[in-house]
Formats: sequence, structure tokens, C-alpha cells
Amino acid sequence: MAQTLEFKQTGDLHPALADPATRTLNAGKLTGRWVNTEPLTQGVAEITIAQEGEHFSVRVVGVGADGPVNWPTAPARVMANLEEEAGQRAVALAATFDFDFMRVESYLRVNKGVLVIVAYYTFLDASGRSNYVNREFFYRAG
Repeated sequence: MAQTLEFKQTGDLHPALADPATRTLNAGKLTGRWVNTEPLTQGVAEITIAQEGEHFSVRVVGVGADGPVNWPTAPARVMANLEEEAGQRAVALAATFDFDFMRVESYLRVNKGVLVIVAYYTFLDASGRSNYVNREFFYRAG
């Protein structure tokens, strides 16, 4: 399904964003179940991206000391993804996961068939842990 992107002030945008081909992009490359390319990850084991109409959701399974940890499913915001290399245009997603002790802001995109997630972890408790950023790579399962 194509996703339509709308902007308020076209003149302020990267010229490619005003191109009609960029305004309607196929998000099908993002949907499905993805598994981490690093089997020994201590972060995210798998990601499932679902689409219902024009709405997306992201479900994450993390790695925990006692086994898999199911994160709360998060709605995702659609973004245009402009690649500097070869002028590629695609759809990316932004999803925020809220926990009692932590917030994770994530950005997901497909690059050359691999799902890339960049996640910013912010601790909200008084644990003294350092906030951090992490990037992981996933292959399509099935």
C-alpha cells in the first residue's frame, strides 16, 4: 500500500521531498517479522511491523536475563527517508516505547534489504544508568 506524505511549507524542504514520487511511497518493504542478524545480541531479538490501512505498529521482543521480553506495541509515525547515496527514496518509521523506568525512541528503515533500527534509550528512574544510543540490523524472517 502506498503512503501519502503531506508537508506544510514545501519551499523549506529538501527538493526531493517536493517530488511527487517521494510523496507517495510504498511501505511494504517494512512490514513483516524481522530477526536480529546478531544471534547473541543483548538488545532487540526481533521486530514485527504491521500495517492496517495507513497506520503502522511496531512490536519488539527484547533480550532479558530470564528470556525474551515483549515490549509494549507502539504506533509508528511514517517518515520520508532520503538516502544520500544514489538518491534512494523510501519510507521510514519512528516509534516510541514507554516503560515505567525507560523510554526508547526508535527509527526504522530498510537499506539494501536489511532493516536498520536506531534506538535512543533514556532512563526515567533514579538508577544512575547512562542513557545510550544503539543501532542493530535485522533480516526478514520466513
